[in-house]
Amino acid sequence: MNLHPRSSTGSHWLVGLFLLLGTLCFSAAAQEKSVKPGINDNFKKADLQVEEWVERFETESREVFAHRREIVEAAGIKEGDAVADVGAGTGLFTKLFAEKVGEKGKVLAVDIATPFLANIHKRAEAAGLKNVETILCTDRNARIPRESVDVVFICDTYHHFEYPQSTMASIHWGLKPGGTLVVIDFHRIEGKSSEWTLNHVRAGQDVFEKEIEAAGFEKMPGPQPEYLKENYLVKFRKKS
Repeated sequence: MNLHPRSSTGSHWLVGLFLLLGTLCFSAAAQEKSVKPGINDNFKKADLQVEEWVERFETESREVFAHRREIVEAAGIKEGDAVADVGAGTGLFTKLFAEKVGEKGKVLAVDIATPFLANIHKRAEAAGLKNVETILCTDRNARIPRESVDVVFICDTYHHFEYPQSTMASIHWGLKPGGTLVVIDFHRIEGKSSEWTLNHVRAGQDVFEKEIEAAGFEKMPGPQPEYLKENYLVKFRKKS
C-alpha cells in the first residue's frame, strides 16, 4: 500500500517552500538597520505631554490641519470603509475618518505612543464615536490585522518609520487586496526646504515612493492638491 501518494508529497513540498520563503522574509526584516536612529525618542517618553503636541499639531499654521477636511476628501474614504490611521498622533484625522465612515465603518488609530492612544480613546468616547479602536504599534510593525482595512493613511509620519521595510511589510499585510495607501509627507528639496525639514526628514519624495513601491504597492495617477505647498499627497494601490 502506498502511504505517501505523489499529491501528498507535492503538498508537503509546497508547504516547506512557503515556510522557507516566510523565514527568509522575516530574517531580512529582522536584519534591517535603522534609517534614522532616535527619531521617535520624543514619543517614547513616559512623561509625554499630549496637550503640548495638540497645540503643536492642531493649529491653523500647520498646513495639514488647515486643510484637514480637503485631505479627508482627497483620501477617497467612503461610508462603511475600514481605515487605519498610522501615526495617528493626537487623533486629528482619526475623528474625521470616524465621522466619514459612519457606524458601518471603523477606524484603527495606530501609534507608538501610549499617551496619544489614551487621548484618542478619550476623545472618541466624548464624541460618542463607537467605531474607533486603538493599536499600539512598534518600530517595525503597525500591527494591523491581516487584510482588515480598505485604506491606510499616513500623514507626516512616513519619515518617522525607523525601519521602513519592516513597517511597510506589515502595512501591506493589513491592507485588503486592492486597498489604498495614502501618504502625505514634507517636500524635501535641497536649497528650497527649511533647515528643519532638511535635518529632520531623511529623504525626498522620489526615495520614499521607490521604497513604498518596493513593498508591493503601485502609485496611482492623479494631480497634486493645489492647497498643499509644504507637503505632497500620493496614493498607492496594494498589488494583488
